[in-house]
Amino acid sequence: MSKATTKHIYLTRHAEAEHNVAENYTIHDAPLTHRGRQQAAQLNQATKDTTQAVAQLLVTSGLRRTLSTTVVGYAELRKRLEAEGKRIVVLPQLQEVNNLPCDTGSAREVLEADPEFAGIDFSTLTPDWTSKAGFYAATEEAIAARARWVRKWLRARPEQHIVVVSHGDCLRYITKRRNTHEPWANVEVREYTFAVEEAEDKDGEAWLVPVKKVAQEGEAQPTSSEMAS
Repeated sequence: MSKATTKHIYLTRHAEAEHNVAENYTIHDAPLTHRGRQQAAQLNQATKDTTQAVAQLLVTSGLRRTLSTTVVGYAELRKRLEAEGKRIVVLPQLQEVNNLPCDTGSAREVLEADPEFAGIDFSTLTPDWTSKAGFYAATEEAIAARARWVRKWLRARPEQHIVVVSHGDCLRYITKRRNTHEPWANVEVREYTFAVEEAEDKDGEAWLVPVKKVAQEGEAQPTSSEMAS
C-alpha cells in the first residue's frame, strides 16, 4: 500500500453553474452554464499532459454540475481509465453541503437517463442521497462526518494520484473542517497530500495539507452558503 504522505489528491471545484450567475438557489440540481462548459473544456486542455496523464482514479460528486465538469474537464483521463477498466467513481458524500434546491441532487434513474452521463456507474447513489437528512443532513455534525469519511476513503485507496471533483463549501469542510469562506474559483484545482500516516493519526481526522495550485479556469464565484444565507 502506498504511503498516505506521498499521495497526490487533486481537489477540483466544478465549473460555473446556473445558480452561480443567476444567484437563484431554487434551481434544482443546477447545471453548468455555456461558459461553465467552456471552462471545463479549457481544464481538459490545460491538464491533459500533466494531472490527467498521471492520475489513477477519477472521483466526483453526483450533482449535475460536478458530473458535467468531470465528463468535459477530465475527458482524457476518463478515456484512459475506462480503457484500463476503471470507471468514474460517483460519491454521494461529495455533494454540496447546503439544504437548498441547487445543492440537492437528482435521483439515480434521472441521471442514468441523461445521455451526457452515459456509461457512468450510479450504483453508489442510494435513494436517501438526496434527502438532506441523517448522514446527508446540512448540520455541522453531519457535514464534518461526511468530510472525514471522504478523507479516510481517499487515504485508504491504493491509488497514488486521485482527482476529485466537488463543490466550494464541501471542499472547505474537507480541507479545513469548517466553512471558512476561503475563495475557491470555478474550475480551480489544488493539489493536497496527507499530513500524517494512518498509524500517526491521533485524532482520526485524516487531515490533508496543501501542496500547490494546479489550475484555474474561472473566477471565485460565491457558493450558496455565502449568498443565500
